[in-house]
Amino acid sequence: MEEDDIRGGVFLKMKFKTIDKEELETLPFDDIAYIILKEKGKKMKISDIFRIICDTLNLGEDAFENQIGDFFALLATEKRFIQLEKGYWDLRENHTAQISIKEIEDELDDEIVPEDEPEEEEEEENNSYYDELDDMDDDKEEDDLKDLVIVDEGYEDDIDM
Repeated sequence: MEEDDIRGGVFLKMKFKTIDKEELETLPFDDIAYIILKEKGKKMKISDIFRIICDTLNLGEDAFENQIGDFFALLATEKRFIQLEKGYWDLRENHTAQISIKEIEDELDDEIVPEDEPEEEEEEENNSYYDELDDMDDDKEEDDLKDLVIVDEGYEDDIDM
């Protein structure tokens, strides 16, 4: 089952202009944006997408100004959309990651460090550092608790009340 079958049902497969205003009012803004971008087939600025939605639903300029931030947050958290350069948005399905295996192999070749014996010496040095710290703690022969003072909070005063 495709994602558009799950989310908005039949509406996501219809043309934007053929959907009644009453039906559009029942759809969330992200589904309407999906329909618009799917139909246009190209990237659009978020303000242009939301302007189409507001104009179609007769929401007015106040709604546009008050809700554009929420609309941005909605698209930013919705996996179906991707933010592109210069404020453009598009459907994620229209963009694929291009991975070059040659580039990855070249990067891995650059990162290969020859295995030499000095690594073991470094480990020994690190271990000796911690051994020295342990020895330093053991060298203290004085009692850590010699300055400890026990204060007895007298609760006898509370009993007399």
